[in-house]
Amino acid sequence: MTALDLLDQLRLNGTIPRHVAIIMDGNGRWASERMLPRPLGHRSGMKAVREIVESALEAGVEFLSLFAFSQENWQRPPLEISALMSLLEEYIQREADELEGEGVRVRVLGDIERLTPPAKAAVARVTAQTADNTKLTLNLFISYGSRAEMVRAARRIADEVQAGSLRPEQVDEAAFAARLYTADCPDPDLLIRTSGEQRISNFLLWQLAYAEIVISPVLWPDFGRANLYAAIREYQNRDRRFGRVPAAAPPPA
Repeated sequence: MTALDLLDQLRLNGTIPRHVAIIMDGNGRWASERMLPRPLGHRSGMKAVREIVESALEAGVEFLSLFAFSQENWQRPPLEISALMSLLEEYIQREADELEGEGVRVRVLGDIERLTPPAKAAVARVTAQTADNTKLTLNLFISYGSRAEMVRAARRIADEVQAGSLRPEQVDEAAFAARLYTADCPDPDLLIRTSGEQRISNFLLWQLAYAEIVISPVLWPDFGRANLYAAIREYQNRDRRFGRVPAAAPPPA
């Protein structure tokens, strides 16, 4: 079945998830299978990002969150980290005008202060350039870890309570969520992880509480439009109960 056929099915057969999150995994293995340096795998993965953003726009997804670089990734070899920072700059330089024209708002979420100065400048530029767009919000999670995000939120709450601007009895789930990076986004409806790995790797631990999870065996550089639409189609076939028991069917007459 073609990607166009799948897209037609999505539009006919169910609700499109408002927020899709993706753990983009498999760049290194993709390169290793081809006996290529790891940075070339990341470069191929950058091309997949463009196709998935375009596909999300076509499907009507409102929020797309991509896990690009974790805090743990800072432990990788310096050469690979340098290549990743350069690719971030290159991606922004190449795609910013098109993203703006397509109505995509770009946000980079995580410990941005750890980025190289040129990468930070590129992030600031694309964030400002696309700030007023409303068709799709693209969240790029870079230098991100969910546990660190939650500790950051807890510290902000503690500081506010200590300062007297927040009372302890006002601290609830909504107050905590409002201090996360994703405060102005709905929680993800669908999480996709590529490469077949079955873990969430410290990504959006709070926000994924009720997300549907689809594991794709496809390595990220090969993950394309048809793969995204197939994952959304699987999401549409799920029974999302959010912990509730479905109403009992009426007894036969």
